[in-house]
Amino acid sequence: MPLRFPNPSRSYDATRRAVRFWGHDNALETSFFVCEDALTGIQPHIRFDEAGLLTAFDLNRSLIHKAAIEAYQREKKGSYELTRADFR
Repeated sequence: MPLRFPNPSRSYDATRRAVRFWGHDNALETSFFVCEDALTGIQPHIRFDEAGLLTAFDLNRSLIHKAAIEAYQREKKGSYELTRADFR
């Protein structure tokens, strides 16, 4: 079964300066973090606060999920950090 995103939850992690979300491959849950820099790259005029970054995530969810799937297919690991380079 391919990586899916049945849980629409996401949260801002101030320590990592990233938005966190989860993907599922069967029973395996994997964490993904989209860095602030990546979010500003795909949504250039966002507010640089928690609400703005979460809105940027929501507006670009399909693109972010696509990048997450590509990262997951390259290498299986426990968590992934998606950077600006993952969206080129």
